Amino acid sequence: MATPVTVIVPTYNERDNVAELVARTAVALAAYDAEILFVDDSGDDTASEIARVAADAPLPVRVIHREHNTGGLGGAVLVGLEAAAADLCIVMDGDLQHPPELLPALLARHADGDADVVAASRYVGGGDTSGLGTAVRFGVSRLATWLTRAMFPIRLARSTDPMTGFFLVDRSRLDLAALKPQGFKILLEILARTDLRIAEVPMEFGERRHGTSKASLRQGGTFIAHLARLRFGKMSLFALIGVIGAVANLGIMWLLTLTGVPYIWAAIIGAEVTIIGNFLLQERFVFADMRTDARGIGGRFAASFAFNNAEAALRIPVMALMVETWHISSVLATGLSLIVAFVARFLFHSLVVYAPRRSRPSDAAVEPKPDTATIRIIRAIDSEAMKPGEL
Repeated sequence: MATPVTVIVPTYNERDNVAELVARTAVALAAYDAEILFVDDSGDDTASEIARVAADAPLPVRVIHREHNTGGLGGAVLVGLEAAAADLCIVMDGDLQHPPELLPALLARHADGDADVVAASRYVGGGDTSGLGTAVRFGVSRLATWLTRAMFPIRLARSTDPMTGFFLVDRSRLDLAALKPQGFKILLEILARTDLRIAEVPMEFGERRHGTSKASLRQGGTFIAHLARLRFGKMSLFALIGVIGAVANLGIMWLLTLTGVPYIWAAIIGAEVTIIGNFLLQERFVFADMRTDARGIGGRFAASFAFNNAEAALRIPVMALMVETWHISSVLATGLSLIVAFVARFLFHSLVVYAPRRSRPSDAAVEPKPDTATIRIIRAIDSEAMKPGEL
């Protein structure tokens, strides 16, 4: 029997794309028991166009029109997941940048049986990002992806594109009530709140046919807030330690300059002391749950020390330039430069210093690690941190 599948398409003022999307999807899923479910937040006649196309479509087409845009695009997807006729659901955008011809590949990869989510990735081998258009959009997309993976380095270890809006998910493996989507990135919500297994297939991200991008500064702010809400704990601890280190750095500088030490040398000494202190605190309080799978402590310290010194070697001349050019206090200049350095430090430590070691062929023969009380406590803390929250 044909596999039942529901294709969920959230739309916003995209009437001109409906007929082509339905036609191409019907061809791609001719061998499946498929339906298309539009969840429409439009202010135009997109819902009427969907109803018109549905009358002659070769597969069932339904539309749910929402009067209130609760939860944004992610909220629309959640409505679709709740109303889908099949447990096997595929989410895709309505702007035709997600090629319907890729639908069978998502289903075939899921049929292998080792994944609950199959994502179409722009960044895995064979993927293409040309549809993003400008270099600015590409840069913003990559930065958002790096930041997201840095905040969830374990849960997103097998995801190269957690920001994609084109993915398959087995609804029966989801607790829909636990999802609290805000804005665009519903896949991130699913992966961050669950332990679902993910696989990927490459996607050539197409060019927009009709309509305009819904990305905006407001959506960017919503994404940052949602990301912080999903996992505020790890980054906040890193930030707190960074603040402690910054205060210590400024204090050391102030004391040394009072004794007559030139501010450049005072900054160097302060940086070295706080680099070592920050590493020890991060080991204990921020990345303790990642140390087991990461490289040894010597390698972690060497990578952290080298990066922070390279960052300081770049930051201190910039700080000196601000002092000499802007004629501001050396302490103020150091504080400003430390704020800028925070994001770079967090990304590097999360993605590089504490990255899981690549498995070796012999690893399969190694006995599993014991389930100690400490590991159970860490797992419980992680589970508590992943519970849904509100801003």
